[in-house]
Amino acid sequence: MPSCTRARQTEPVDGRAVLIRLRLLLISFGGGLLLLLLLCLGAQNLQDRHTLQLGGQRSVPLPTGFLVGVALVIGVISGGTTTAVLLPDQRDRFD
Repeated sequence: MPSCTRARQTEPVDGRAVLIRLRLLLISFGGGLLLLLLLCLGAQNLQDRHTLQLGGQRSVPLPTGFLVGVALVIGVISGGTTTAVLLPDQRDRFD
């Protein structure tokens, strides 16, 4: 019975592409951690606090700005990692 899949060809890994992806990942995580540090420093004395309901449990009361900031930090990190993973190879441009 013939197989419906092709044999996978292995291509050499381009060192520059790996370094670009690694740099994007490090910038993404570094920027996210820096934003989180600034967020934690700035959200210490806020009085307006809300709780989140996650599943059946409630979280501790947290400032609204902190909750929005955490969502922003998660978005920065996930967007940067997605960009690094889905970055096309440089050789595909010239084919």
